[in-house]
Amino acid sequence: MGEHKVNSYRIEVRNDRKWIRPLQGRMQGISPAGDRISFTNYYMEKNGEPFFGICGEFHYCRYDERFWEDEIVKMKLGGVNIVSSYIFWNVHEELQGSFDWEGRRNLRRFIELCGRHGLYAIIRIGPFNHGEIRNGGLPDWLFGRPFAVRSNDEHYLTNVKRLFEEISAQVQGLLFKQGGPIIGTQIENEHNHSAAMWAMTSGVSNQWLPSGSGGTYHMLRLKELAVQAGIDTPIYTCTAWGGASVPVGEMLPLWGGYSHWPWIYYGHDASDQVQEHPATPEYIFRDKHNNGIPASYNFDPPYPPEDIPYACCEMGGGMTPFYQHRFDFPYASVPAMTGIKVAEGCNFIGYYMYHGGSNPLGKRGEFLNDPATPKISYDFNACLGEFGQVRESYQRTKLQHYFFRTFQNWICKTKTVLPGDTSHMDPKDTDTLRYAVRSYEGSGILFLNNYQDHARTCDLSIPEGITIQTASEKIRIPAEGPLGLGKDRCAMLPYHFDMDGVTLKYATAQLITRIENEGKSYYFFAQPEGMIAEFALDSASLAELHVGEALAEEKDGVIYIRPSVGWERQIELLSAGGKRGYIITLTDKQSLGFWQAEFQDKSRVFMTDANLLISGQEIKLETVGGGEVELRIFPDVNGLGRVKDGELLEKKQEGLFSVYRLGVPYRESHYHIERVGEDKAVFTFERCTFEGMKEVLLQVHYEGDIGYAFIDGELIHDNFSDGKAWVIGLKSYEDKLLEKGMYIYISPLRRGSRIHSDTTMAGWSEQAQEMIAKLADIRIVLVREISIEVM
Repeated sequence: MGEHKVNSYRIEVRNDRKWIRPLQGRMQGISPAGDRISFTNYYMEKNGEPFFGICGEFHYCRYDERFWEDEIVKMKLGGVNIVSSYIFWNVHEELQGSFDWEGRRNLRRFIELCGRHGLYAIIRIGPFNHGEIRNGGLPDWLFGRPFAVRSNDEHYLTNVKRLFEEISAQVQGLLFKQGGPIIGTQIENEHNHSAAMWAMTSGVSNQWLPSGSGGTYHMLRLKELAVQAGIDTPIYTCTAWGGASVPVGEMLPLWGGYSHWPWIYYGHDASDQVQEHPATPEYIFRDKHNNGIPASYNFDPPYPPEDIPYACCEMGGGMTPFYQHRFDFPYASVPAMTGIKVAEGCNFIGYYMYHGGSNPLGKRGEFLNDPATPKISYDFNACLGEFGQVRESYQRTKLQHYFFRTFQNWICKTKTVLPGDTSHMDPKDTDTLRYAVRSYEGSGILFLNNYQDHARTCDLSIPEGITIQTASEKIRIPAEGPLGLGKDRCAMLPYHFDMDGVTLKYATAQLITRIENEGKSYYFFAQPEGMIAEFALDSASLAELHVGEALAEEKDGVIYIRPSVGWERQIELLSAGGKRGYIITLTDKQSLGFWQAEFQDKSRVFMTDANLLISGQEIKLETVGGGEVELRIFPDVNGLGRVKDGELLEKKQEGLFSVYRLGVPYRESHYHIERVGEDKAVFTFERCTFEGMKEVLLQVHYEGDIGYAFIDGELIHDNFSDGKAWVIGLKSYEDKLLEKGMYIYISPLRRGSRIHSDTTMAGWSEQAQEMIAKLADIRIVLVREISIEVM
């Protein structure tokens, strides 16, 4: 248990009014239906009301187009309301003059699917994007031309103009002003800040693209070309960190932060050793929308911070491994990052990546990856994996997203308040609880963080709790006893919160969402790991209270309740104004299976350990293997119809929820492995392995440097060894695998390796003290899908 280093945790929140005004300029637009997008200096608006933007990056060209729709639905169920995607120039015009918009390059179909499921879209048109793609997205044929790329040279801009015209042709009819989902356009990426390697020269001349020239004028020229081409959207954005070019007033500057920095692969110390990864300062609360703090870590805007919303596009939703930097990515880092950014004043969050993928193959036999990253795999350890896998980061951030969206009218107006100057805090000090508040007119959220990358962390217990001094009262959370928070966890605790007329003085539980049913309100909370849930209610605001098995005590006009935690238990409230409501408190584990969705024109709660997808009148459950799956629904649907690929075994009522117990038949996978030495294996498959499967995941445990998977000489996947299982989704290759099979090869990890290069011809040779390449456990995991039609 961690020992805190301060005598008390206190925060003054007497002044919590935020100066909010309409943002003058061009960041607005109206759809044919009359919907209006606009901005204040603090948040985005839809039809004049606060809109909390939750943006998830998903690269269409890095995913099999046959499976796009279900993955977009997963993003929506995760609480995302905006999908962003790079449009890589070299993926579409690898050969000069020949554009390809078919298959997984079909931008138009991808955007149409986003619109079909009610998601907005932001297109990141470049021309330079990076995104760990070859040349940062610039085609090879631009190399060595008699002009500078990423500059105002008219010869370069002539080529860019042609690219933008091609993109525009693909998206016409899909722009917001035309009734489509595209609300935003990102121009360039990190202009005047970073670049990428010219991949065709790597290992020989090690030549890099320029980071850009022309500054903000170049950015404005690119925007002008986009508008002239017909890419006319309410929002134009640009990345802003690192001194990048930011045309203030013309583009929304976007920020971000990552827990893992594999790009320090390019940095060495005085002895030419690769640098060790530092504990990043990202997980210390700061105020990034405050003119009194014009700059802070990773934030040095060329404008007064309160003039423009603090918005993000690259919050680390994961990270891709680089050859020299491999890591076991901690999924707990993602919700912690989300809490940090929102606490800092962000009302527009953006994940890079939210969904992983696989690099498309080039047309010239070239791989399209950055040379430092895997050739095919771009899983990125994202919330949704390269083959649609649901990660813990997805499960935890969706709970945050539901909260932000449900209470966006209030949250967007709250003001960041810090307990003091945090600029000198040491990221390695993990014994001190990190906290901040966002508050509006005395009502707020207490943000807690106990996660820090690249440092030792432990469970924390604060004996005296945290005291919040508002303009009218002092609130100690909790009123008595310690406040705990588990190792690597974060939390958002509401205080002085209006629950339909009942005043919640505080909760040591995280509010997820509120739904309405038959005139009653239902508030769902989760008990953070390491914390004891408690609700403090103002007794004067209550007419009735039924706590069931919970413990309750009244003291000085406040009722303190220790709830019985679990989805089947509830606290019943009746406000002094006559509104009836309920509090349901989930365990931390239960909350991971919590989902909220609109279904049959009603907001509902679903609980299941399977992965949930909802579209139209259909409920889908993704599950591994066979057996039984439970689906809890509140309020219940009108009635389940046909169950495809499973059967309804039982329906019962438990607490609020209608519980459906579903059976999934077991299926065996039929394949054969021939091991060829310790570093190679050949696979053959039978058709029944794939029939009826949503995905077939090959899991390979191995020792070595890099894993390569081939079908008849064509590389289909690769993996930088990091100690975890190498996962390959096989469904996309079903026909080829049945016809030709597959083989994998583990390249050796070399210890004590030396390259002898006495000549530049055939005299090169390698000697190593030890070569390690060994295949260990190999297995196949079958992903099934139950489809339920609702009448």
